[in-house]
Amino acid sequence: MWLLFLVPACVIAVVSCLRLVRAAATADAMAGIAEEEPEALSIGLYETAYLAGGPSRVVDLALVLMSGRGRLHLAHTGWTTVVDPLGRSRLERALIGEIGPEGQCRTSELRQALVDHPTVTEIGVRLSLAGLATPAGIRESTLQAVRQVRQALVLAVVLLLAALTLTRPGEPGGTATLAWFSLPLILTTGTLLMARVDVHPYTRWAAPAGQRVLRELRVPGRRGESDTERRLLTAVAMSGADAVPDARLRAALRG
Repeated sequence: MWLLFLVPACVIAVVSCLRLVRAAATADAMAGIAEEEPEALSIGLYETAYLAGGPSRVVDLALVLMSGRGRLHLAHTGWTTVVDPLGRSRLERALIGEIGPEGQCRTSELRQALVDHPTVTEIGVRLSLAGLATPAGIRESTLQAVRQVRQALVLAVVLLLAALTLTRPGEPGGTATLAWFSLPLILTTGTLLMARVDVHPYTRWAAPAGQRVLRELRVPGRRGESDTERRLLTAVAMSGADAVPDARLRAALRG
């Protein structure tokens, strides 16, 4: 009877592990191409934010920047209001456009709309072409493959418990069940442990080359920016909304 539980556990474990290996091989190939063909790219605050936290981090940075300069009002009640409708960059104009003609919208809805906006997506594409960001397709496929291996591990444990439940106390089949179920358990656990080293770098927004850039990055200041503002914006780009010292602004960003 326990074989009916062992077979699906083994099949799902093998298939999920093979998918993860294939995803890792594809990611390694893309990283090799990027290493061979490096492309110079100017790294500013928005590029730093994307490498550190992806599109949502870029949106947080834009909201903090525009709020700090009095162009937006972010209320802790979850609403964003336009104060100055003149955007100084493509991203600012896109943000104001998403708010709409009424000049006010829910912050959570605004953030979600901007995450998928072409202006934000373009930052990721440029960084990917330069070999600094993990391509979105590679990152998603790798994350999905890791999730499938984890699910296969959980399923193997559940099926093992079910098989042991059906085994009567004192029967010799219990030892055999544990021995055979060790195969999918060892396979999935070992694959996840190896993934921590070989695959984990490709689940981040920054590719290995981009991660090195982040460790060495010193974003140059711009005209009109104070040291305090520069430190705040850099901290938000690197760490997200948690770096904002104002509790009301943090609450507003979280919508």
